[in-house]
Amino acid sequence: MIMRSFLFVTHATNAMVGPRSWIGGLFNRSSNKRSEKYLDYTLSPLQEQRLQRLQERLQVPFDETRPDHQEALRALWLAAFPDVALKGLISEQWKEMGWQGPNPSTDFSLHERFLPLDNEETVSSVYTVFRISRLLFKQGGKRATWEYPFAVAGINVSFMLIQMLDLYSAKPKCIPGINFMRLLGEDEEAFDVLYCLAFEMMDAQWLAMHASYMEFNEVLQVTRTQLERELSLEDVHRVQDLPAYNLLYQ
Repeated sequence: MIMRSFLFVTHATNAMVGPRSWIGGLFNRSSNKRSEKYLDYTLSPLQEQRLQRLQERLQVPFDETRPDHQEALRALWLAAFPDVALKGLISEQWKEMGWQGPNPSTDFSLHERFLPLDNEETVSSVYTVFRISRLLFKQGGKRATWEYPFAVAGINVSFMLIQMLDLYSAKPKCIPGINFMRLLGEDEEAFDVLYCLAFEMMDAQWLAMHASYMEFNEVLQVTRTQLERELSLEDVHRVQDLPAYNLLYQ
């Protein structure tokens, strides 16, 4: 439940959130430069079923009037600030989490989608409140005074994964997407765990590059390249086989 409440994803290719100076246009540029090898891969009935369920989640529009979506935001707040009472779903407090205004829903365009809390046990077993707090409060490594906003960064990590894995297609045809389907066949929550891992990888890359706020696009692109490389390894059969998986437990 902890991180699933934070899986906000974008539906349109050019619909990004956050300041355009560091987010807009990233994936259009990267997709033009990438040369993917396309393969024909037959999904098993189980993979087809799980991919369909995941795609259905991607099509759920964020609705600030829905009780389950409201509860997802409250769950995220509680995970990040367990000792601080949330004054309301519209509150200046949200800026402390990296939302751009007092109402998180304003960070979403009409094309953006929300992955709801449809399985409260997911990810909480592999991604603790401590990890969320560590990323939110930038507790690891030598940090800069002004860094990426946690919430908006999370939205963009989600979008990056959707594009990278080709999840809007009937079935993925790129190598990382095909290998992800193998992971999904082993674990229905593979996407959620992969999201947590991608966020950790992005943060680690941020530190390694000594990046500034204006370099977020570059950091995310390097993260994508690294994750694509790991998802292209032949001996990866589970998310736990990815070389970067240990980042979740440092």
